[in-house]
Amino acid sequence: MADESDHPHSSTCTVVLAAGMGTRMKSKHPKMLHTLAGRFLIDRCVETAARVAGRPPVVVVGHGAELVHEAIGERARFVLQAERLGTGHAVLQAEAAVGDAAQVIVTYGDMPLLTPETLHQLVHLREHTNAAVAMLTLISDTPRGFGRVVRDAQGERVLAVVEEVSCTPEQLAIRELNVGAYCFDGAWLWPALKRIRPNSQKGEYFLTDLIALAVADGREVRAVVTDDRDECIGINTRVDLADAEAALRRRINRRHMLNGVTIVDPATTYIDDQVEIGADTVILPNTHLVGNTRIGSDCQIGPNSYVVASVIGDRVRVVQSMIEESRVADDVHIGPFSHLRPGAQVGSHVHIGNFAEIKNSTLGAGSHMGHFSYLGDATVGEGVNLGAGTITCNFDGVKKNRTVIGDHAFIGSDTLLVAPVTVGDRARTGAGAVVTRDVPEDTLAVGLPARVIRRLGDPKA
Repeated sequence: MADESDHPHSSTCTVVLAAGMGTRMKSKHPKMLHTLAGRFLIDRCVETAARVAGRPPVVVVGHGAELVHEAIGERARFVLQAERLGTGHAVLQAEAAVGDAAQVIVTYGDMPLLTPETLHQLVHLREHTNAAVAMLTLISDTPRGFGRVVRDAQGERVLAVVEEVSCTPEQLAIRELNVGAYCFDGAWLWPALKRIRPNSQKGEYFLTDLIALAVADGREVRAVVTDDRDECIGINTRVDLADAEAALRRRINRRHMLNGVTIVDPATTYIDDQVEIGADTVILPNTHLVGNTRIGSDCQIGPNSYVVASVIGDRVRVVQSMIEESRVADDVHIGPFSHLRPGAQVGSHVHIGNFAEIKNSTLGAGSHMGHFSYLGDATVGEGVNLGAGTITCNFDGVKKNRTVIGDHAFIGSDTLLVAPVTVGDRARTGAGAVVTRDVPEDTLAVGLPARVIRRLGDPKA
């Protein structure tokens, strides 16, 4: 059965407000470009908006407009709020871009945990009641700066929303909070916005004043009341950002566990939103899975492992190691304390032991790299044994050079391979060899510098 969010409302447009300065973040970066589980705040909000409405969302930008536009690209339309005169003024800037949409959803770019399902509820409520406004509210004892929802004496009809800075002591005690997500009757919205009077203190036009205007017009104002506090987190400070990060990670971890992944300690497991994990994989504590990472089935990752933008096959074990921008085939064991740097490609049934490092190199199927070794800019064939302390000396002070090791070669402990150099198929090096010239296949090279002393398999040698 398709998720409802797969069916956007064709007569609906979403406006995302993202023009604020974000001064309480105390950052040189625009607030919308701070990250949450590996993605920009605004990126999450635009994705949610696009899944609900039948048109590309309209993003109202101000501070850092060019950077926000660059981050989102063509997935949204942008309008500029040149003067920051409040939320009502910000929405009004989107009138031409929204056009004739029958319904207009308005959300904030600093509320990245809102879900498409919740916004669909707002759309359906407004449609079915013909309300001027459907709004999202939360019952909570922790106001977090949200406006208070004022209802009639019977507690049924919404009469107004009062911003926290304007609340009386009695209004501050109200537990129903305005989250800041709305669905408006499009035909009513734009004329109503032009009737808002500026706040006397700052000269700002508050979007929340539309609630009282709708009531004065004899129009319905309806509310969807949520009990999901996490979904309603608004980010104004780094403290809020950390709260949202923890909430989102709980959501992400739960999704993976329900899909058949074992997470031994979710509180110490950090998985970015775009990560994919196969069934029956076990994630051990203090593991970070970052960026566009894909992990197969029946793996064990961790503890204390860090995987970034990498593809890992089935039945792979990664113990206390770091993998960056690499590809690992099936049935591989890595670690502890090893590091795959960008460009590493590891074939199936490979063993990489303690304190090994691989950079921009290919390690063929069935090869063994036990411990204390470095492969940089190398191509290693299948079934190769790399003895402890094997080093590819790939940098000559000017450029990086390549090492090639053929299939079923045996590289002795503490061998230095001074690139560019090739070791042929089934060749061997002695312990401590410094290889500065190519070693032909089926030969043994020893010494400093290494020299070929015999062909392998020659009974007279």
